[in-house]
Amino acid sequence: MKPTPVVPLLALLGAFAAPAAQAAIADFGTCGATLREAALGNGMAAERFDRLFADVAPDPSVLTLLDAQPEFTTPVWDYLAALVDEQRIADGRAMLATHRELLDRLAGQYGVDPATVVAVWGVESDYGRVTGKRPLLQSLATLSCNGRRQPFFRGELLALLTLIDGGDLGAEGLTGSWAGAFGQTQFMPSTYARIAVDGDGDGRRDLVASIPDALASTANYLKRAGWRSGQPWGVEVRLPAGFDATLAGRGKRRPLSAWRTLGLVLADGTPLQVPTMADDSAAALLLPAGAKGPALLAFRNYDAIYSYNAAESYALAIATLADRLRGGGGLATAWPTDDPGLGRNERRELQTLLLARGHPIGSADGMVGDATRRAIRIEQQRLGWPDADGRAGTRILQALRDATPPVATAFKLPANHAQLIQSPIVRSRIPMKDVQGLSAGDFNGFAAWKVETPFSTAAISVFGGQLLSFVPKDGVEVMWLSPLAKQPPTPIRGGSPVCWPYFARQGQGNDVPSHGFVRTVPWELRDARRESDGTMVLTLAPPAMENLSLRLTMTLRIGRVLEQELLTENTGSQPVAFTQALHNYFNVSDALAVDVGGLDGLTYLDKLDGGNAHVQQGDWNLRDPRDPGRSDRIYTAAGGRYELRDPGFARRIAISTEGSHSAVLWNAGEQAAQRMQDIGAGWRNYVCIEAANVGPDVIELAPGGRHVLKQVFEVKPL
Repeated sequence: MKPTPVVPLLALLGAFAAPAAQAAIADFGTCGATLREAALGNGMAAERFDRLFADVAPDPSVLTLLDAQPEFTTPVWDYLAALVDEQRIADGRAMLATHRELLDRLAGQYGVDPATVVAVWGVESDYGRVTGKRPLLQSLATLSCNGRRQPFFRGELLALLTLIDGGDLGAEGLTGSWAGAFGQTQFMPSTYARIAVDGDGDGRRDLVASIPDALASTANYLKRAGWRSGQPWGVEVRLPAGFDATLAGRGKRRPLSAWRTLGLVLADGTPLQVPTMADDSAAALLLPAGAKGPALLAFRNYDAIYSYNAAESYALAIATLADRLRGGGGLATAWPTDDPGLGRNERRELQTLLLARGHPIGSADGMVGDATRRAIRIEQQRLGWPDADGRAGTRILQALRDATPPVATAFKLPANHAQLIQSPIVRSRIPMKDVQGLSAGDFNGFAAWKVETPFSTAAISVFGGQLLSFVPKDGVEVMWLSPLAKQPPTPIRGGSPVCWPYFARQGQGNDVPSHGFVRTVPWELRDARRESDGTMVLTLAPPAMENLSLRLTMTLRIGRVLEQELLTENTGSQPVAFTQALHNYFNVSDALAVDVGGLDGLTYLDKLDGGNAHVQQGDWNLRDPRDPGRSDRIYTAAGGRYELRDPGFARRIAISTEGSHSAVLWNAGEQAAQRMQDIGAGWRNYVCIEAANVGPDVIELAPGGRHVLKQVFEVKPL
């Protein structure tokens, strides 16, 4: 893909659109001029402003995040499971020990206990590990001129410019969250300007690189937000039967004694007494998951935490993490769900199980992104769950723990493979002259079995057992065979190569050929018969391969339609897992003009996008604006019914499959095809629609087990 051109801040934003914003987008040029004028009014030199924004381009992705903050969209039990997990607790306790002298000094200076300060640090940036990767000037400039809350973000941008101009921050490489929070404890620029302090005595307030500055500034923030030294943020309580849940809410405060009168007791059932809190202390009842979940009485210090980021889940994460850092055991009451959230250790375990099932999700890092969620959705669908939502929870983790571990799919190169590829001669167990319409000979330079029926003709290469041609009577060739295809032992480009017992190099090392063993050896014709209407049925097989317990037999039925079956049998004593594909190259009038139906709504893994998962929107074609002109996609949990519509040939090819859980859609595209000697300019003459079991759709055969992959082609007028 060509790199996206950089749009200067002061350029017009006519081409910049954010569908999720739904509102008219401001003229970025006018907005940029207004920002420039305001910055200059605050004392910034014009040349410095222009230099800072010379290469700033709009980032439309930040607009979609305005209404998608996890604090408001994620169930509270998932949110807390992710932020108050065993790893964050252990790391926080280590930070308490490492920075004990600093934290004790800050506690004396600001009155905020060390555990609370470290809890903010842990929740905001995982103790400095995750501070945000988005360029701050780009994000804030975009939000200043587009979407809702523009005045707020303009104020933040101007505050950031003042910090840069005053020397507290360097503009180079300054990154943070999508909304502009940055540094070890994620201050917004205006908060930074008001609250940040110099904690290490170097004369600068550096919340990005200086841990003392960041922790001192956090303590100062909480103090100024009303933190009361020596008091708790709150306590967990138990509600009496029939309690009126409408009394709950952060703004509905009552004296502690009033809550006691209403029947509330501590979580362990003892009377509601809180050390250091007088009976007249104001408290609010929080029911973050309703009356059936944990109940909490929150005091003034909870409000100080809440002011840091006005979201209940966020404040609870800091409060409960601080409790765990002090040695507490966490909330006593379970969340009202049968599918609790996962901490990072459990997320890593889940990702490891997904990787073992062939899902290309990257590494097991405990970070649940789109690829992990879509892999989970595939496994949920495979398990038959009606609510396949892609959520990483205890239920899917336990289901994959309980599932039979997948068998390794790596194969060794058969000892006789090199010998087998040297003999592309016609081999048959039957006298072909006895079967009307069957002959052996040359087809476009390849040794082949040739079939002629009242309804169609076909050709099957001896080398690879590969269907090379299928032509309905008075019709146009269905299969594409490259005019640049190489002679054996190079695999033949075109037709329908048989990829078996693995697809591409899935699970394999570099010591074996790509796409399996059987497409580069001569096959044998084992049986042929002509049915009463003239339809021809052929049975073929590759030679037996040493050290391979799997056996393959292929049946072709050639008549009004073409039917092809691959029968795989496990003749060994151990389970074997394998992948496979019928790598169909369909002949088309123009690859850029055809469409393929039957894929809408399916999840696909895009090999041209690092294996990331996406969802198909509408029909497949090479005009997809996400990545036009090329395709290399594995559709998982595929339905098995597709239709290739070709207006140039005025036909449609109905493709139905059985025993196939995947579909592969491939066309190299112009640029890649130029590097492929056996495709070249021919890239516009084919589209691959492959019946397959690949990626996460691995087939496992028990000893004596059988599996059939079947496909049927039927040509119809458009």
